[in-house]
Amino acid sequence: MGFDVIVVGAGLAGLVAAAELADAGKKVLLLDQEPEASLGGQAWWSFGGLFLVDSPEQRRLGIKDSRELAWQDWLGTAGFDREDDEDHWGKKWAEAYVHFASGEKREWLTAQGIRFFPVVGWAERGGYLAEGHGNSVPRFHIVWGTGPGIVKPFEDRVRKAIGKGLVDYRPRHRVNELLTEDDSVFGVRGSVLVPSSAARGEASSREVIGDFSFHAQAVLVTSGGIGANHELIRKNWPARLGEAPKNMISGVPEHVDGRMLAITEKAGGRIVNRDRMWHYTEGIKNHDPVWAKHGIRILPGPSSLWLDATGQRFPAPNFPGFDTLGTLDAIMATGYDHSWFILTQKIIEKEFALSGSEQNPDLTGKSIRKVLSRVLPGASSPVQAFMDKGEDFVIADSLPELVDGMNKLTEENLLVLADIERQIIARDREMDHKFTKDLQITAMRGARHYIGDRLIRVAAPHKILDQKNGPLIAVRLNIVSRKTLGGLQTDLSCRVLNASGHPVNGLYAAGEVAGFGGGGVHGYRSLEGTFVGGCLFSGRQAGRALADL
Repeated sequence: MGFDVIVVGAGLAGLVAAAELADAGKKVLLLDQEPEASLGGQAWWSFGGLFLVDSPEQRRLGIKDSRELAWQDWLGTAGFDREDDEDHWGKKWAEAYVHFASGEKREWLTAQGIRFFPVVGWAERGGYLAEGHGNSVPRFHIVWGTGPGIVKPFEDRVRKAIGKGLVDYRPRHRVNELLTEDDSVFGVRGSVLVPSSAARGEASSREVIGDFSFHAQAVLVTSGGIGANHELIRKNWPARLGEAPKNMISGVPEHVDGRMLAITEKAGGRIVNRDRMWHYTEGIKNHDPVWAKHGIRILPGPSSLWLDATGQRFPAPNFPGFDTLGTLDAIMATGYDHSWFILTQKIIEKEFALSGSEQNPDLTGKSIRKVLSRVLPGASSPVQAFMDKGEDFVIADSLPELVDGMNKLTEENLLVLADIERQIIARDREMDHKFTKDLQITAMRGARHYIGDRLIRVAAPHKILDQKNGPLIAVRLNIVSRKTLGGLQTDLSCRVLNASGHPVNGLYAAGEVAGFGGGGVHGYRSLEGTFVGGCLFSGRQAGRALADL
């Protein structure tokens, strides 16, 4: 069978591209090193949040949004400062993506059968000036069905194309080389790996049982980033964030190793913005891990008191949910890899959500009854499981008992009860009146003006040390690796560019391996809801561009 396009990587970007190509009548070879159980890649594990602008969901909640405001927020967040070189195409991709998110994105997704949870979340709130980092309004739209709900329609389209003979899907095929001739890419060469019964996300064998070589008019690389390759993360760690953490946990499976980046670079593709990456600061070790160093990110509301490893409160605006990389910078400046939340039972019941499809069985399973149970007293069942079994949680009836448990957890005795008690008492005094100079309390009160936060996201402000709000809870927070913001530089047709800025004939890239478009659509920071969305958009762009060959 002759192929028009070879797609390397069966994650979301690869599935979207393959589906678009098959719809255009093109013959596609879809290769992936993992077993079929992992079809859909990282997107399947995601919480399923998507960045949309001026959506019906926003308007119903009284949120006034616009393309102009979204672009202002994107520019303030991205901080593009390499526009004559590495940021040239990333900024063009960013403008195209904001246009897509404020235009046909929602209609295109609903045509695939994708639906949205009615309450829009407010991620990355910023906390700076109007032109600085962060979302000015809530834009985080949760897909009904979370990550699996996003993957399914595109998987269904690809499987239908397989049935028609338009897509040949071959798992356990690991690409080791892009075949080139006269500065053009015309195929791939690699190893067939031993069949594996590994479940989704589990490590699979790398035993080789054969070789392969395939030719096509074009090769599209959609192989993901470097999130599980801690050695490569540390190698590329930016000096602006201090020393790389000695200890990290992984928010992605082990196969997210970035190996296709070097392979594509060897074939002439240019990698840009290597020093830009996105790691979360609110990671907890999974009590039931699927992959090595499996970490889960807490999606926090704004009320938890955030302390560094020595028990000192972080300055504004390093509050939960406001500035991921700003807080990462503050954490790394302390010389330690971890930090702490201190909160109450009332806060954890209202404000703690966990990232990931498997940590949200109600939304993933599309169960209205289970979703409604979130308003009942008590933490959600996934959060309660971490409270009961997670090694990063300390629960106590008094502050001395809590601090003692925190010190025992790290075995370093860095925390001084008197220091922590003084800070909490000072914070609690601000609850005695409607005025405050504490910007976190201002943010908490302001958040509750938004009906979505007031109903399901932000606890009523209260005193942490008031026993009626207890017990007290401390959570040790780890750095959890996640996304690659730089990557293969591409033009708006997803053609990979070389060091001279010219397209490498026959070579395309989409998804995280391309920095979600252009080699860095996000610049230095993300507005959230733009990673899965970036795979959707760049995969679609690649598929449609290649269909015109």
